[in-house]
Amino acid sequence: MAKRVSNWNRWGPRDEIGTLNFVGPEELKAAAALVRKGKAISLGLDFNFHGPQSGWGGRFNPIHTMLATGTDAIAGNQDEVGIRYADDMVTMPLQCGTQWDALGHVFYGDKMWNGYDARLVDSTGAKKNGIEKTRSKMVGRGVLLDVARYKGVDCLADGYGISNEDLDGCAHAQGVEIRRGDFVIVRTGQMEERLARRSWDGYAAGDAPGLRFETAEWIHRKEIAAICTDTWGCEVRPNEVVGVNQPWHWVVIPMIGITMGEIFNLKELADDCRDDGVYEFLFCAPPLPITGAVGSPINPIVLK
Repeated sequence: MAKRVSNWNRWGPRDEIGTLNFVGPEELKAAAALVRKGKAISLGLDFNFHGPQSGWGGRFNPIHTMLATGTDAIAGNQDEVGIRYADDMVTMPLQCGTQWDALGHVFYGDKMWNGYDARLVDSTGAKKNGIEKTRSKMVGRGVLLDVARYKGVDCLADGYGISNEDLDGCAHAQGVEIRRGDFVIVRTGQMEERLARRSWDGYAAGDAPGLRFETAEWIHRKEIAAICTDTWGCEVRPNEVVGVNQPWHWVVIPMIGITMGEIFNLKELADDCRDDGVYEFLFCAPPLPITGAVGSPINPIVLK
């Protein structure tokens, strides 16, 4: 599979943004024209201590700490600086909530995207394929594929693998065409199910509906810019390849060069698309340009 879908050197030996190259001036102008009714929808999950992480890979939920408060101000503790204020900080893994996986996040053997040596990601960060390289690239035509609704369920069952046929069938049923340079967002309903029962049990690294391994070929053939879902890890869990953790990741990130969005909150968007029958929109989700980072928290915005 890796050999069949490899995009290495497609945009030259120095490329660090992969399939985001599919979004050019014409694609941007066409995406901007999709804003018709003037509605903005956030796809970001709130960043707080009650978030979805359970400790896998050392990931924990955001820890929000106040550095200065209104209590300090009223107590007179700030009078010497001549201004009363509040200030705060957050400690968190960059991939603990709604986020992008950068092209330096997953390796195929000892290589990452475009054949760069995996050792170029060291203790000081990624010298190649860092998330900051995409700072102005995460905008374009977005398309929601509401696979859960297409299948007639609120939430796809854990372990359900979304096939190429499912993706094409959903697009056809919604009357939307997948085009080169699209940001494709796939809804399984899993996040909504967890939010409804107020429990993230099993969400992070647990069994989940998701994209089948075969969809690597669909992604490559469609020449999309990015792929996003409402699950922790996009691909179906349990994984389809025995003895390999997240095999789809092994191929789509380092070989295809596609940036992946995870933990998207899609209920409001899905309901709006159902109501107006429009499943295409302007999508904007710039990462924090953290130098050398292999992921970034985001608050994706859809404009319809």
